[in-house]
Amino acid sequence: MRLLYPLTFVLAILSFRVNASVTVYQVPFAHPTTTAASAVLTPPPVPPGLTTQFGIQLSSSSAAVQGLSIPQKGSFMGFSIEFTIIDQIFGVNAQHIFAGSLFKPHGLLRKRAGEVHIRVGGDTQETAVLVDSLPGGVMVHATADNVTATPTLLYTAEVFYTMANISALVNTKWFLGIPFNDTNNLRLGIAKVGEAALNDPGYLLGFQVGNKPDLYAAHGVRPSTYSPSDYFSEFGVVVDAINNDGNIPVKNNLVAPSITGRWTPESVWNTSLVQTYSSSLGALAVEHYPTNNCYAGIGSSVIPQDVFQNFLNHTSGINIIAPYLNSTSYAQANGMPFIMMETNTASCGGLPGISDTFGATLWALDYGLQMAYSNFTGAMMHVGGQDVYYNPFTPPPRNQSLYYQWTVGSIFYSVIVITEAFGPSGNAQIIDLQANTNNMFTPAYAIYENGAPVRLVLLNYVSDPSRASDYTATISIGGSAIGQDNATPAQIQVKYLVAPSVSEKHNITWAGQTFGGTFQSDGRLIGSESVQTIECDQSSNTCQVTVPAPGIALVFLSSSAYTESGNPPTQTFSTTMVTNTVETAMISLSVLATSNGMSGASRKLGSTSKGDISAGMKILLSVISVVGAAVLSASLLWTWSW
Repeated sequence: MRLLYPLTFVLAILSFRVNASVTVYQVPFAHPTTTAASAVLTPPPVPPGLTTQFGIQLSSSSAAVQGLSIPQKGSFMGFSIEFTIIDQIFGVNAQHIFAGSLFKPHGLLRKRAGEVHIRVGGDTQETAVLVDSLPGGVMVHATADNVTATPTLLYTAEVFYTMANISALVNTKWFLGIPFNDTNNLRLGIAKVGEAALNDPGYLLGFQVGNKPDLYAAHGVRPSTYSPSDYFSEFGVVVDAINNDGNIPVKNNLVAPSITGRWTPESVWNTSLVQTYSSSLGALAVEHYPTNNCYAGIGSSVIPQDVFQNFLNHTSGINIIAPYLNSTSYAQANGMPFIMMETNTASCGGLPGISDTFGATLWALDYGLQMAYSNFTGAMMHVGGQDVYYNPFTPPPRNQSLYYQWTVGSIFYSVIVITEAFGPSGNAQIIDLQANTNNMFTPAYAIYENGAPVRLVLLNYVSDPSRASDYTATISIGGSAIGQDNATPAQIQVKYLVAPSVSEKHNITWAGQTFGGTFQSDGRLIGSESVQTIECDQSSNTCQVTVPAPGIALVFLSSSAYTESGNPPTQTFSTTMVTNTVETAMISLSVLATSNGMSGASRKLGSTSKGDISAGMKILLSVISVVGAAVLSASLLWTWSW
């Protein structure tokens, strides 16, 4: 029996990029006249004629609301991690799990949502091979036959014991992927051992069967004629193998098709995959990036300033989701969850000056809420290494101290807001209010639970330092205007997520607290929490909430709704592994920018994608992890507040 060791949970360590066609370990390309790491874009101009005073009318009963979403969980937004780098995220193995700061925000989400969903997979799941052991006791090791092949990933059962240890402490639940590169010689070890370690405690959500199969032909791993009907046939091979294997007791947790857009979802549904294999499927899934930033000398590069405005309006999320609306309805009709298994602002690590700013915070929150409203059942925000821009989390350089040198990215703030907005009940139903006559700069959503409105999310995309574009929403619940009794409470509470500009990267605060800037976080929100209490006018049945430009307001319509999403108390755990036992001094960012281990810009990094010229050049850091464990292993009590 495995002991449950405390752990850290970091959602990124090696530099990798994922898009509609490749996953690469390389430095993102920036505008040639801009230093990407310091790129600060100019916000779009204030839209003319913006209405800054408008009403929001809510029904006091969901029975009178048309278009409410299906019930959603607070864990709606999770994270996606490439299989090949989990040793750099979790630790060497189940007995040596890194003690780092990003376990704290992971716990913050769990305390608010009840659980956190993680997908481990990606391109490298396709070539993964389970082995009994690896040198040095490491749990993963990647190899490549040549410089253009996707690395073959060797892994041991320690992977699943480590995941189980994580789950035991912070109730993480996992999606994994069955290798699909050779259906004539299936490798089902991940299902056998994964289920044995994770299923009984309820930590296993399902297994992807294929990752981006609509790109197999382009990647040269299937014939050029490979089609949805071919995928249907190969999916059946996996189903038959699982059904005939007594060591895989769960037969109905497969996830398909995880396509990126080269095929339409309808082209897969038309093969009758869902009807034929309904007893084997646990969920339907897709993957999507709205912007392709994988320019490598072919086509045109993306200039961030030119596309910044595309992320700063409500229509962005609506347009991204539009091709999937038929599929969310199809999934419901067939009793299946529908998941966005991998997404973020742009492929290949994101866009400097966009993906790492408050603009991305607004965009990701609106996008996530729109997915929930459109009846997706989950969305996994992709994370990468130290040289990407869209990370919810970024670890410090491996040769630097772990104390106060994590980076919590702008998109993580979006995840916090959605987690608190939906709460832990699992009964949150979302409606896009089309506020302010459906103005694309001032969207608003209401969340109903158990038949009543409980929270509102109000967004303001406009960046206006003059404050002239701050808007005031006058909220009414029930009332004679809609033939109901007045139901506006005597007071409401509001948490604000704000920054000086949509271009801001570091000065972002959630209810007055922040994770700090680049390499400045220990994973805790710092500062004094500031929650605004607004007195309502029950005689007029109204409450007024002002939303700064730019900014987000999470409005709690009752004390119980606020308590349900409130801050939990401090907890203390012991850990089995650290990399520093004393707090160290801050280091200048200019020094960090040129220090060993900081930037990938000065060196080639390996790739997990077939066809990338740097594939196979990935430096295996597992050995470093083992040496670090031997030299630095210690134990201490780690205390934090969520």
